[in-house]
Amino acid sequence: MIDKTFVFGHTNPDTDSIVSAISMANLQTELGNNTQSCRLGNINKETAFALKTFDFEAPTLLEKIEDNSNVIMVDNNEFGQCVPGIENAKIKMVVDHHRFNLKTDEPVHCVTEPVGCTSTIIYKLYKQNDIDISPKMAGIMLSAIISDTLLFKSPTCTVEDKKIAEKLAKIADVDLYEYGEKLLKAGTDISDYTADQIINIDSKPFDKNDIKFVISQINSADVDGVFTRKTELENSIGNEISKNNLNLYVFLVTDILKGDSKALVLGDKSNIFEKAFSVSLDNNTVLLKGVVSRKKQVLPKILENL
Repeated sequence: MIDKTFVFGHTNPDTDSIVSAISMANLQTELGNNTQSCRLGNINKETAFALKTFDFEAPTLLEKIEDNSNVIMVDNNEFGQCVPGIENAKIKMVVDHHRFNLKTDEPVHCVTEPVGCTSTIIYKLYKQNDIDISPKMAGIMLSAIISDTLLFKSPTCTVEDKKIAEKLAKIADVDLYEYGEKLLKAGTDISDYTADQIINIDSKPFDKNDIKFVISQINSADVDGVFTRKTELENSIGNEISKNNLNLYVFLVTDILKGDSKALVLGDKSNIFEKAFSVSLDNNTVLLKGVVSRKKQVLPKILENL
């Protein structure tokens, strides 16, 4: 149906990408528009925990988009992280908190802000349109803010994110920190994941100056445990590099308890990563003290050194 508007985030969706699609589609429906929330990949364990806690079904899986379909992009504005066919869709709106890298032939309604989470922006859109947020919707939106800000530990977190999270927790009638710790820990169990699945839990591709690279990130309460599978992970990353002609692959395992990340870096341009962080890789790995944010602490440094 061409008159329907499809709402979705990025590929390899994280909690904010899924929640933003759900909450934005709901807002548009409340405003009288025919919308459908969609996802561009599998649901991870953290997101599944949030959906189950607040009684939501996962959005419909969208594998391609037909020409001239109406779409709203949330938590993403890059075609390289989007559904096949997006180039020929009618982008009606973008709501995002990442760097802006979208080119269109027509004007687009864009709402972008330098906050820690897209759901923070969507909360304000509900308020601007005088639409009430139900307790279960508040709970799912709270989950996205907790996830994207690592329960306010991430440097991407703003005062606004925290204030809105507190308001959402009150509406949802949950203890913010107690629930937040449960949510983050729910997403760290990868014991039944293959190496391929692990590196694709939350990976994003980038391209600049003919350099193609991926930054993949997972959260963990046992970083050393993840790296006991280093050989498997390297093999999977090597396959991704070959299959997609990548120059650089950065796999970050972020310690949710200590606020550091250990990186596994491969590719013929791994020297770019070393230069960006003034480090020397030891057997393809390095500990990055105080680094938890791909968006604010890792991607900008790599882009600056391309």
